[in-house]
Amino acid sequence: MESDQITRLIYLGVLGTVLLSYALISGRQNLGQSIRHLALWGLIIVGVAAGFGLWQDVSQSESISVTGDGAVVLRAGRNGHFHIDLQVNGTLVDFIVDTGASDLVLSQADAARVGLDPQALPYLGRARTANGVVGLARVTLDEVVLAHDGLVIRDLDVSAFVNEGELDVSLLGMGYLRRYARIAIEGDRLILER
Repeated sequence: MESDQITRLIYLGVLGTVLLSYALISGRQNLGQSIRHLALWGLIIVGVAAGFGLWQDVSQSESISVTGDGAVVLRAGRNGHFHIDLQVNGTLVDFIVDTGASDLVLSQADAARVGLDPQALPYLGRARTANGVVGLARVTLDEVVLAHDGLVIRDLDVSAFVNEGELDVSLLGMGYLRRYARIAIEGDRLILER
């Protein structure tokens, strides 16, 4: 479970405890009616939570679009980051756009998924990160493809790094972003144009 899910469960547990306690304390004389009210409130809370979850799914599903002139527009996620799925060597990989990263950086798990052997790579480079210094192995990716709504942007022989440390998600850094003629951030939108 992710921390957001645990926080929601704790919140719902506290809310349920408060409602149950209220029903038991206030309804000693008419316990049947109190249980019905508690059940009604429970259904209302479940309905609101389900609606919120569906809204999040709908709002997140439109996180990338293509304009009429071929620009790619990314919308920031709930966490404020821009996510993009790219096909790397034919495998879909989720990236966070990171203008602070020098290059395209694959996590160990994503490197293995795209056909690299992270254990056999020479980690000769070093990078300073928020978690300290980590080793980097330079690799060349056969193909990186951005495909959405009929737009296909294909790059061959893309230079990248594999991070030796613990990295939850791969990073799309400036080494790859420089392939675009225009990069602009406008509020919660990131615009990429070739």
